[in-house]
Amino acid sequence: MKIALLGYGKEGQAAEKYFKTKYKDATFDIFENQTPEELQQKDYSSYDIILRSPSVPPLSLPNESSLTRYFFDHCPCPIIGVTATKGKGTTCSFIRSILNAEHSQDPSNPKPYLVGNIGTPAIEVLDDLKPTDVVVYEMSSFQLWDLKKSPHVAVIGHLEPDHLNVHQDYQDYLSAKANITKHQTQTDYLIYNQNNQEATKIAATSKAQKIPYPFDIPDDIKAAIKLPGKHNQDDAIAAIAAVTASKNISPDEYLATSATSIIQGLSNFKGLPHRLEFVRELDHVKYYNDSFATNASSTRVAIEAFPDDNLILIVGGRDKTNYEDLPEIYESLKSKNVKKIILIGESGHELAKRYQDNRFKVAESLEEAVKDAVKAAQEFKTAIVALSPGAASFDMFKDAYSRGDQFRNLIDSLTQK
Repeated sequence: MKIALLGYGKEGQAAEKYFKTKYKDATFDIFENQTPEELQQKDYSSYDIILRSPSVPPLSLPNESSLTRYFFDHCPCPIIGVTATKGKGTTCSFIRSILNAEHSQDPSNPKPYLVGNIGTPAIEVLDDLKPTDVVVYEMSSFQLWDLKKSPHVAVIGHLEPDHLNVHQDYQDYLSAKANITKHQTQTDYLIYNQNNQEATKIAATSKAQKIPYPFDIPDDIKAAIKLPGKHNQDDAIAAIAAVTASKNISPDEYLATSATSIIQGLSNFKGLPHRLEFVRELDHVKYYNDSFATNASSTRVAIEAFPDDNLILIVGGRDKTNYEDLPEIYESLKSKNVKKIILIGESGHELAKRYQDNRFKVAESLEEAVKDAVKAAQEFKTAIVALSPGAASFDMFKDAYSRGDQFRNLIDSLTQK
């Protein structure tokens, strides 16, 4: 078997390992760091299968598939698929945590596997899956781009413009997202954010049974959500709805009969790295790493998560919108709880240039920004310092992981006054 791998990131490498094990005679040609136009022009007539990584757009080639499509074609158990612009990883993690709680209490309940955009290539677990298991799949627009099957339970969270440097336009991005429900039938379920216009529009086209969220949940279940902010509460409710749908019962019935499992599952999940991740508290100051806040709305959500606190923000990086979202970012920064803004990176300098604000202070490095933020926090009896850049990381860091790790290390190195 001769296989062409288009793209050789984490998923491409996992695919090579998988097919080498599955087909002893498999040979590979790997095409990476090439434009779609360059890939389109190659002769693939000798290949049995062409597998596209998520980073490569659909090319409409004969025998072309994606690693996501291959997984959907061969997965032996139900799939719960989750997509959103932001929050899909948290929703998936809540789902997995609730299902884990149920499985630990009764091993006859489905064993959950968490895969996809969250970091584990789905193909790595394919041969481990049993029909009695369940897969929780975090799905980016790139993984959904040309999906030919939809998951049994689909979740569509908050949608807004993103990745427009890769997609043709916003409509292309939304069309990719819509594939998560496009191939569902009346025996499937769609969980959708009823407060988001784009998610509601997509839901209107779906044939699946629909469960809109957020909805009211009992106070004891709400108290089990340990993450700050309404957005995390909404993600938890979406997770409850998804688990409900996988059991083919109503949310009311599930909340009434399974409160213990839900509470255990929600309380066990303490949050994902780099997503409003609590780092530590020192001298009455709490520090949060929100490095994955790479757009204006994510920074707004971070600000809204602490409405009654004295908030010092570290903002800035490489902008993804040709600075078109700077007015939106600045509008969020006007919030009365934001007391000081330390600006870093390219967009930070641009904010300082465009807006005269006595709360602004420009720092030339993350280390300098942390020092300035710590100093600013000392003006208050209690405060919160959050790295929530509202921009990509590539002007100063390898990626958002590196940016968050460096911030965490700087905070961990602080000593008590």
